[in-house]
Formats: sequence, C-alpha cells, structure tokens
Amino acid sequence: MATERARVTIALRLVGAGLTAAMAAIHLHLWDVGYRSLATIGVLFLLNGIGGGLLALALLAAPTRYVGVPAALGAVLTAGTLAGLVISLTSGLFGFEESLGAELVWPTIAIESAGVVALSALALVARRRRPPKQR
Repeated sequence: MATERARVTIALRLVGAGLTAAMAAIHLHLWDVGYRSLATIGVLFLLNGIGGGLLALALLAAPTRYVGVPAALGAVLTAGTLAGLVISLTSGLFGFEESLGAELVWPTIAIESAGVVALSALALVARRRRPPKQR
C-alpha cells in the first residue's frame, strides 16, 4: 500500500503534467491560429508548446527519485510564461500588447497559476522524499 506522501506525489505528477500539457496545447493552438506571424512572440509560443509538451511527458515518465527536476523546470517555465502574459497585458512584450478579451487569456491565467502551484509543490515534495546523503 502506498504511503500518503507517495499518493500526494502521484496526484501532483498527474495534475502537474496535465496543467503543463494544457499550457503547451494553448500555446500551440494560438501559434497555429495566427500568433506564428508575430515577430519573436510567434517563435516563443512554438517553443513553449514544444517544451511544455516535453516537460509534461517527463513529469509522467521520470523515475520518482528524479521527478523533482522536471517539476522544478516546469514551475520555472510556467511562472515565466505567466509573467510574460502579465507583461504583455500591462506594458507590452517585444512590441506586442495582449488584451484581456483575447482568445484563451483567462483560461491561460488559471492554468498557468495552478501549474506554478502544483509544480512547485511537486518539486518540494520530491526534494523532501530523497534520503539524506550518507557521509
């Protein structure tokens, strides 16, 4: 029978991977429907979609003792992506200004906010799971 910590780790892995995959899918969709034509932003959306997809797979496939690595990388990517969205909404980013009324802005804010929390929690739980180093 799995311990409580193992169940929490499994739940956070699944939630984190799902949210990371959702973030990646949103960026790939927006890239496909027109953001690809935006200088710099288009390339960043494509890279976010590819990187997010790879991180979602890594979160599911990594051995438990190493899951903290993709969790931390995913938290950083998601936080950076959310920061980029906030900057583009407030002052513009790379010459592009986003609007709160744009397609998928609100779902993106919700998914990325939840992703930062879930992936950060997973990274912390994974860190605490490791046995202390032997001297």
